Amino acid sequence: MERNPLGKVLALAVGLVCTHEALGDNAETANKSNNPLNLAPGLNLQDYYTPKLYHTNVHTNDALVRGTLPVAPNDFSPVPQLLRATMPISTRPDPHGGYSTGIGDLNLFDIFLLKTEGVQLGIGPQITAPTAARDELGTGKWQAGLAAVAIDASPSGLLGALVQYQSSFAGDSDRAHVESATFQPFVIHNLPKGWYLRSTGTWTFNLKDDTHYIPIGLGVGKAWKAGTNILNAYVEPQWTVQHEGPGVPQFTVFAGLNVTFGK
Repeated sequence: MERNPLGKVLALAVGLVCTHEALGDNAETANKSNNPLNLAPGLNLQDYYTPKLYHTNVHTNDALVRGTLPVAPNDFSPVPQLLRATMPISTRPDPHGGYSTGIGDLNLFDIFLLKTEGVQLGIGPQITAPTAARDELGTGKWQAGLAAVAIDASPSGLLGALVQYQSSFAGDSDRAHVESATFQPFVIHNLPKGWYLRSTGTWTFNLKDDTHYIPIGLGVGKAWKAGTNILNAYVEPQWTVQHEGPGVPQFTVFAGLNVTFGK
């Protein structure tokens, strides 16, 4: 005959509650690190390696160093803002049959968070500066446009998208005009212990040349707390499922490490 069955039932109930809370904490940690509208300082190190472009025998690589800084509501803006800067270090074929590696064009955007409850919504201006070390690593043009983000966060994960548009307005007169748009879906499905599945391939449209490519990604990542910070490592292979025009990626391996500070 069991002794103190009520105690066992209570212990089981406490264990289930603790497990549920742990899963909730892990999901919240992953969401904070993966949400592009999370109001916390961050540093992302990302890499896009493309072993082959369509109709060519060349490869490319883009290592991105990205910093994010939140700005509290102030006299200038009654809503919070997210400032994001991205500096690529790119590898591209050079005119002599080899490859060049160096910094590319710096991209900056300032997102105003218009809605922070429920489905989060942000929109703001962006600008790209012609900082590339060599012609093949950048456009040679100043570009400006808009960026908009919508994110729905829940314990199961994130669902949303980042849309960007920009067009050149100044720069090297010998370089071609630039006009482009991108659409990056965010599909994150949280798993136990901070693990998650992800799909975030960026659909890229060259509006001047009427070329485009649409990749679909399927990857995995893990987020965990390190003191007051959150670390998040991931890898996501991306396959191009539809394209128009030469010189666009067939397949890309996307990997990265995100650091979210003070959360």
